[in-house]
Amino acid sequence: MIIHRTAKWLPIYLVVTLIVLRTFISQPTIAIDLIFYNAIILLLVIALFQAPLHNDPLAITFFILATAAWGIGSTTSSLSQFFDFTRHEQLVSNIAYSAFYPFAFIAIPRAIGRGKKLQPIELLDAAIFGLGFTSIIAALSLKQLVGESDLGYFFSLLYAICDIALIVIVLAGVALSNFSMRLLLIVIGIFAFTLTDFYYLWSQIQGTYQFGQFSDLGWLIGFALLSLAFWYKPKQDSSQGRIHPALIAISIFISPALLSAIALRPAYFPTYVVIPTIATLLLAFIRMTLVIRQANNLGEEKVLARTDELTGLPNRRRLIAELSAFKDVEGALLLLDLDGFKPVNDRYGHEMGDRILRQVSQRFSRSLPSGAILARLGGDEFGVIAAGTQEATLELASALKASLSYPFILDGKSISISVSIGHVRNDGSADLLQRADLAMYEAKRSSAEARAYQP
Repeated sequence: MIIHRTAKWLPIYLVVTLIVLRTFISQPTIAIDLIFYNAIILLLVIALFQAPLHNDPLAITFFILATAAWGIGSTTSSLSQFFDFTRHEQLVSNIAYSAFYPFAFIAIPRAIGRGKKLQPIELLDAAIFGLGFTSIIAALSLKQLVGESDLGYFFSLLYAICDIALIVIVLAGVALSNFSMRLLLIVIGIFAFTLTDFYYLWSQIQGTYQFGQFSDLGWLIGFALLSLAFWYKPKQDSSQGRIHPALIAISIFISPALLSAIALRPAYFPTYVVIPTIATLLLAFIRMTLVIRQANNLGEEKVLARTDELTGLPNRRRLIAELSAFKDVEGALLLLDLDGFKPVNDRYGHEMGDRILRQVSQRFSRSLPSGAILARLGGDEFGVIAAGTQEATLELASALKASLSYPFILDGKSISISVSIGHVRNDGSADLLQRADLAMYEAKRSSAEARAYQP
């Protein structure tokens, strides 16, 4: 317990201590800006390994990687301020800083979303929403902040665009989640980190930035708060938050609008805005394809859920659904149960029995009038819903019975079966299926008695 409490709060105490030291010591020193500053980052990484088990392990793992990547960049950058390195140390530092963002883009949404399994359509919605609003914010603000996008500003632009994407992700999480201490710490931590990044970029452009200035503590405060967030339980709620379709539509609309504006005034908009804009359109097309495929699959699943797999006929569920729409129609429900099928099935095997059931369904189907519904209810039982007068539906019952009057010839074997039919007129009552079932069993009993008295 003491170890966990120390791991939770020690980095916060050290950050506060560093703030106090920076208040009294304004000049950069190796002890404060190299050792103490970067030791806190290392301690945050170690502390995250002690985070409670209620967290999503994947979120913690990727946030550890994000923090470690940023720590490598910070250490390399700090060393270059006090010691003479080769001219490539800034590139190494920038690459390490850049590696922070891919890991953060995975860790932060999972930390907000309680690590729940997201559907592909939800991931695409989040990506479209983030890229769409990132592109418009980048187009409207970054040019004024950093000027044209030449190679010298590549990493500065990369950090700025990624920071905007982080802010959009967090704001989307706020909109879709209930308030919790974890969410509050994540929001404050991300804003502390990103605002420090923007201030650093602005100071660099203005030529006023000095290594070790007080604002550098903003990055450390951001990491400390984000790390502390993993020690609080996520808010448990039953709501399934999703980005509103209107926001997705706006995000998609932004892309062609921006591309049109860039085509009309290419000198005004920075060229780097084209990248998130095109990416948004590409993801929108992927989303459309996925939605169409899901709709097709859903339609097929609905059909399969109401279709008998063996015969391709409607199943019991479909018949019951059709009965609810049959209440005000003149007609009858017929239940058909095959006689002599079980001995054939036992003698020749289930494969032969399945072949007979398929042929029985074909013979029954050919005997039906237009508009009648034939369903296989299970085993050797079938049902028919037919509109018409009593005389017409009784004639249909006779036709169905006659369709089995001649044998089935399968693999050279002659197999004869018959059918018992329960016929019930539709009077709109809810017990139509039960009464048809009783009528069918009465027909089967009468048929058995007739065979027993046959000389």
